[in-house]
Amino acid sequence: MPKPKTTFFCQNCGTQYSKWVGQCSACKEWNTIVEEVVQKPEKSSWKTIASPKKRMAKPLRVHEISSDKEIRLNTFDLEFNRVLGGGLVPGALVLLGGEPGVGKSTLILQIALKLPYRTLYVSGEESQKQIKMRADRIHPNSDTCYILTETKTQNIFQQIEATEPDIVVIDSIQTLHSDYIESAAGSISQIRECTAELIKFAKETNTPVILIGHITKDGSIAGPKILEHMVDTVLQFEGDRNYVYRILRSLKNRFGSTSELGIYEMQGGGLRQVNNPSEILISKNDEGLSGTAIASTVEGMRPLMIEIQALVSTAVYGTPQRSTTGYNAKRLNMLLAVLEKRAGFKLGTKDVFLNITGGISVDDPAIDLAVIAAILSSNEDIPIAKGVCFAAEVGLAGEIRPVQRVDQRISEAEKLGFTTIYVSKNNKIGLKNPKIVIELVCRIEDVVSGLFG
Repeated sequence: MPKPKTTFFCQNCGTQYSKWVGQCSACKEWNTIVEEVVQKPEKSSWKTIASPKKRMAKPLRVHEISSDKEIRLNTFDLEFNRVLGGGLVPGALVLLGGEPGVGKSTLILQIALKLPYRTLYVSGEESQKQIKMRADRIHPNSDTCYILTETKTQNIFQQIEATEPDIVVIDSIQTLHSDYIESAAGSISQIRECTAELIKFAKETNTPVILIGHITKDGSIAGPKILEHMVDTVLQFEGDRNYVYRILRSLKNRFGSTSELGIYEMQGGGLRQVNNPSEILISKNDEGLSGTAIASTVEGMRPLMIEIQALVSTAVYGTPQRSTTGYNAKRLNMLLAVLEKRAGFKLGTKDVFLNITGGISVDDPAIDLAVIAAILSSNEDIPIAKGVCFAAEVGLAGEIRPVQRVDQRISEAEKLGFTTIYVSKNNKIGLKNPKIVIELVCRIEDVVSGLFG
């Protein structure tokens, strides 16, 4: 028998080496190089269904290429469509990752059950009975969704050829294995080969494929980094298990924006779309509490009103604590330094805790002013007046900087019943006769005198 060919891969980034080394030269990680058996296939396990005679592609001038708008498949899920950029593109590969138990399989299964297109749901993790139990809770009456439990790609393509589905779902890519690669399922070579076969199938038949992927402990997609480069769209499904809300983000999208956001609520019958997230992210507490401020932020094309809570207390230990939930801790330290240096508030000996309610994470700099307002409100133990919100960035000199799309932020605040919004004096506001009071400020001192003066 011929000696099997082996090579070495980095488990972290997928870089290939001819021999074992202690440190990966690409990602600088130690002890991540593993040996794997590789046997290159003479032919792919997928052969084109449509036509046995395939035309060779020819180069075209730019003006000769058709500029018709890409036809998309409607998933009948507004949040999923928004994050994808309008729906599934024929021939596209979509990779969905997320924490274990966050609801990845539930989300894709409920979309597959409600689609009018013929859908093949391939599961390598659950049996058909387990999927049936979940389907009965979500949408029991579906005539277009076919369930297949299989992990071998050659058998999957045989069923695809027999079923001829319009959409294929793979749950999950880490469970698949090909006969052409002599390594365990979930290894770097198997993930790369199985994904390559699915890409060839998707592009040749114009069939969209949705892949569900595992993630590592640091939150990145498990497997080689090349997996994310190979697919067309990478989606992240995230959320705290202690909350019922789930966030769908786009990390990469060749057919749309990567700044869109989808919000779901986990219920017994599946995931419910949240059309107005501002109402669920703001508490309905009528009595004024110190340390709470409302910020107007924008995710993609959608404006959101979020609640920021801060707690400032005397440090029990020698070193004061700085703890954040849903907010960048380094940016909090920067804002505290600005308050102490530019505004004269002595917070160096106090613990500061910051929380964005609802279990979401926000990195929009336009919530800086709301963070500072919440911290000062807790420090002075004076509640901010009801109906006040903020939309501005804070600079290192203590100046209030303008933010983009301020008109959208003001309109969202007015729609939800807010009476006053603090924005930068340098913002150009195009709204005519708004009912909400717009407070134009240029320094932190102006905000302090307006709120607590």
